[in-house]
Amino acid sequence: MDSPVIAVANQKGGVGKTTTAINLSACLAERRKRVLLIDLDPQSNATSGLGVEQRAGHSLYPVLLGEKSIRDFIQPTEVKRLDLLPAEVDLAGAEVDIARSEHYLHPFKNALQPLREEEQPYDFILVDCPPSLGILTMNALTAAQGLLIPIQCEYYALEGLSVMARLVRQLRESGANPDLDIAGIVMTMYDMRTNLSQQVVQEVAAHFADKVFETLIPRSVRLSEAPSFGRPIIQYDRHCTGSVAYRNLAKEFLRRHRNGAASDALRQTADPAEETEEAAMPFRPESNAVPASPAGTEPGAPAETTGPAVETPGFDPDIPRTE
Repeated sequence: MDSPVIAVANQKGGVGKTTTAINLSACLAERRKRVLLIDLDPQSNATSGLGVEQRAGHSLYPVLLGEKSIRDFIQPTEVKRLDLLPAEVDLAGAEVDIARSEHYLHPFKNALQPLREEEQPYDFILVDCPPSLGILTMNALTAAQGLLIPIQCEYYALEGLSVMARLVRQLRESGANPDLDIAGIVMTMYDMRTNLSQQVVQEVAAHFADKVFETLIPRSVRLSEAPSFGRPIIQYDRHCTGSVAYRNLAKEFLRRHRNGAASDALRQTADPAEETEEAAMPFRPESNAVPASPAGTEPGAPAETTGPAVETPGFDPDIPRTE
């Protein structure tokens, strides 16, 4: 069975794309899933964010050119069950070299082929894409089954969402990747104290209700600090609101993935009137899905651990208990 390939992409920068790729991968690994995170961004932020040193020539560049195998560059991280294929700045040269080839949309898909032939494939392959719609991002979308779109809770981000949705539709209709679908929309940098954040969430949910994750990622100082230490948030501060949010996101992600096949079967036999009624239902986040900072406190400050009781790893039967 092929490993699901999930591209984490948004052509707008600064929306929490790499932060989501790193921390969702780490939380999935924490839940006993074998995960490969591929850094396809020449800026290499996912590489440094996991504490891996950038090395010249150690990226997908020669793999995309068909000169080496992808297995030659995969390496383990300090997070158990999470592997990384790092990037470095020379990967930017692949944009030019691939564009010259006849089948310029398929080098990345071909590069993944050896991973599909493994006896013990990864449970998930997540791809951190560049903040653009260049050749590398298009390669990732051509190879992926799902697109995960992080959206900052600001109105400029809504423009980027419409572009990504239109791109998915074009790739499907053109036949470049008929299996591509939006796996979910993650609202990031949410601040419950502002009307703007709530309005943006409501606006996105009004148009993509079934695609928007109920878990909202709060604006948090801890999430901003973690990459400078080369650690995912669950290792940097496992009890902060950022850790709680990404653990909830991983749980919701897995639930959606498990229900995906069943949902497809139901949609084929469902009454169209029922589908219309369901799509019109308002978006209602789970009560414990928005671990945001209390009013009057700085997001990410120590006080952020207060608030409603949340599920901790020690009480989750799906997460190994560690001290």
